[in-house]
Amino acid sequence: MKLSYFTMPLHPPTRNYLETLNEDRAAFLLADELGFHEGFVGEHVTDRAETVTSCLMFLASLAYQTNNIRLGSGTVNLPNTHPATVAAQVAMLDHMLEGRFVFGISPGGLRSDFEVFGNLDRDRKAMFDEAIEQVLAIWSTQPPYDIEGEFWNVSTRQTMDLAIGQGAIMGPYQKPHPPIAVASMSPFSESVANAARHGWSIISANFLQPVWVASHWQKLCEGWDAADLPHDPGAWRVAKSIFVADDEKLARDYAMNAMGPYGNYYTSLMRKLIGNGRPDLFKDRHDMPDADVTHQFVMESLVIHGTPEQVTEQIVALREQVGPFGTLVYAGHDWADVALSRRSMELMAREVMPAVNTVIGE
Repeated sequence: MKLSYFTMPLHPPTRNYLETLNEDRAAFLLADELGFHEGFVGEHVTDRAETVTSCLMFLASLAYQTNNIRLGSGTVNLPNTHPATVAAQVAMLDHMLEGRFVFGISPGGLRSDFEVFGNLDRDRKAMFDEAIEQVLAIWSTQPPYDIEGEFWNVSTRQTMDLAIGQGAIMGPYQKPHPPIAVASMSPFSESVANAARHGWSIISANFLQPVWVASHWQKLCEGWDAADLPHDPGAWRVAKSIFVADDEKLARDYAMNAMGPYGNYYTSLMRKLIGNGRPDLFKDRHDMPDADVTHQFVMESLVIHGTPEQVTEQIVALREQVGPFGTLVYAGHDWADVALSRRSMELMAREVMPAVNTVIGE
């Protein structure tokens, strides 16, 4: 099993913006140093807690300071940007990274972003489908393109002058395109099956209860079967909130503190998602009353924490419960205590993952 990293990121809105940007970059540099396989970062335009407004711009700042880690958009929220912009910027970043890029995509999940871009009441799934189709078409066809859609049109026919390069959009470094990953946060998600049919990978969200994460393996298999593709656990990433410490009490006190970085993360996320009509994401059964979806329940059921030995046991149990995912994605949280946060990542990479792979025989 591989180890990757993902951060939204989410910080207390009162923190200094420059400090959190530097902190988020430091986490990726540490992940690279520790041998994490991948590092993903999210993007939100209208949120003072989730303050990376462009995942591609953020990753570009790391391109020449990282050596081995593959960097991924986690995700480009496709309905918010013209497909030609996405195609051009992703291609540029893929070249900057010399192919160390994973193209993570989604329709987005923040309602205030939907509103600011005029998409609050639009069919964002249809926009998402059209956007990725047009991005791939740009990369696979020659200018002037002449791609027409319901939401966007792409053409340079009136202004093209290829003798001087005008009218052509640069293609990516990886051929035919960077690997595509779809963020998945819904139980029994059809987007998971659709991703599998296309040969794309998925990332199951760290705030989704394990019982629903297990449904993603079912939908992956459905998609692969429909496309006559082999079942590939390597195409499945499962994200989890994890805190590892040398001492059991310290691990619990830090990870389960309602006012700490993990507690603040789930307070913010629960307010956003439940306010968006999605309490089901935090439930562990369909008939669970909304009133039972308390902060304490969510923390106890979703945050893995403990010593390296305890965390190893919890990860092995998780994999037995949900299915044979090929990559565990360590979810980044605010570094309220820098030393403890760095130590958690170190223990995760150097002690937990080798032990996990010994147990599962990989």
